[in-house]
Amino acid sequence: MASITGSSATAMYCSFKVNQTLNRVSNLKTSSLSFKGISYSSIRVNPATRRLSITCAAKPETVNKVCDIVKKQLALSADTEVSGDSKFAALGADSLDTVEIVMGLEEEFGISVEEDSAQSIATVQDAADLIEDLISMKA
Repeated sequence: MASITGSSATAMYCSFKVNQTLNRVSNLKTSSLSFKGISYSSIRVNPATRRLSITCAAKPETVNKVCDIVKKQLALSADTEVSGDSKFAALGADSLDTVEIVMGLEEEFGISVEEDSAQSIATVQDAADLIEDLISMKA
C-alpha cells in the first residue's frame, strides 16, 4: 500500500494500491509519495492537463556525482553549470560521449546499464534516476 501527502491541496483522496489509479486529486501542486518505507518527494500535477505525474527523483548526492562524471567525461570547465536538468546534447555530448558517460557511471556506481536503458538517458536527472533504480534492484 502506498500513501500520498500533499501541499496546497483542497481535496485529496489518496488511497490506492499498486496498479490502480489514484481516485481523486484536485488543486494539488506538489506532494510526496511513500511506498514500502521509501519516500519520493517529487510528485507534480501539471495544471494545464490535471494529470498526475510521479517522478521519483534521485538523491541529491547521486545527482552531484553524475554531474561530476559528466563534467569529467566531457572535459567541461569548472565554471560550466551542470544540473539535473542539463541535457547531454546541450552540453556538447555526441553519441560516443554518451556511451563513455554511461561507462563512467557503471564504473563509479558498480552497476550495469542495459543498452535499452542507456538509450533513454537524455539528462543528468535521467541518469541519476536510472542509477538509483538499478542500485535499489541490486539490494
